[in-house]
Amino acid sequence: MLFALGSAVALLALTACGGSDSDSGDDPLSSGGGGNEVVVGSANFPENVLLGEIYAQALEAKDVKVKRQLNIGAREVIYSQIEKGTLTVLPEYNGALLAYVDKTSTATTKDEVDAALKAKLPSGLELLDPAAAEDKDSVAVTKETASKYNLKTLDDLKPVAKNMVMGGPPEFKTRVQGIVGLKDKYGVEFKSFRSLDVAGPISVSALKKGDVDAANLFTTDPAVPENGFIALEDPKGLFSAQNVTPLVYSKGVNDAAKGALNGVSAKLDTTTLADLVKQVVSDKKDPDVVAKAWLSSAGLS
Repeated sequence: MLFALGSAVALLALTACGGSDSDSGDDPLSSGGGGNEVVVGSANFPENVLLGEIYAQALEAKDVKVKRQLNIGAREVIYSQIEKGTLTVLPEYNGALLAYVDKTSTATTKDEVDAALKAKLPSGLELLDPAAAEDKDSVAVTKETASKYNLKTLDDLKPVAKNMVMGGPPEFKTRVQGIVGLKDKYGVEFKSFRSLDVAGPISVSALKKGDVDAANLFTTDPAVPENGFIALEDPKGLFSAQNVTPLVYSKGVNDAAKGALNGVSAKLDTTTLADLVKQVVSDKKDPDVVAKAWLSSAGLS
């Protein structure tokens, strides 16, 4: 399933839902979401869209008025929007977010990442409780490629990457937790890089067909086990802790909203997340249907 939006369309939609940064003195949800609304956004890949829908329905269950702006784009687009308060809530991944706001950070564990991230975030943003659920980036190869080059870890790529084409979303080429970090931390330099989608069907197809030799896929992606792909181990911790965590524009959420989002984090683990993603990606269920069923089963709706 491919979730994609053009940047221009996304930015127009975001402009339309903008709100004031000023303190109105009324409902604390009035800032940053426009007219007493909490605006829930998401990145443009299936899992993040699903998480955005889960957050939205959890908020609605607490009688919070919600506007959805899901499937917008990469962090490079959506982070600036929540900074300004145009978006109020985002499902984030703590380690990836830290790598974005602090390219020099060496934090790897959940506690280290959260402490470093809270110190780096601007005063208008707040990180809520992280879930146990993690979804890390990975460099995945086929079993045939792993066997051919005797690949088990990212370290093993160093002597052979010069013969390999790496595929991933365009931003993977310039991210620390991407091509930049693979070179700096592991000395890995690929023959070339091919821009694909965000760990979606185009990436999976390219890897299966041999159009790329390695691809950036997520560890919760059902395509990895379904196709027998090998996600290479990361002994040096390039891809740090990646706990699903609500990121909020502080003026735009009250205690009830924070409680609803933290309630989701308290119930969500990696096994559950992987199953929910499978329902959307492999079983082709609508994210809102999957979100509703899980929230009900978890006692959150």
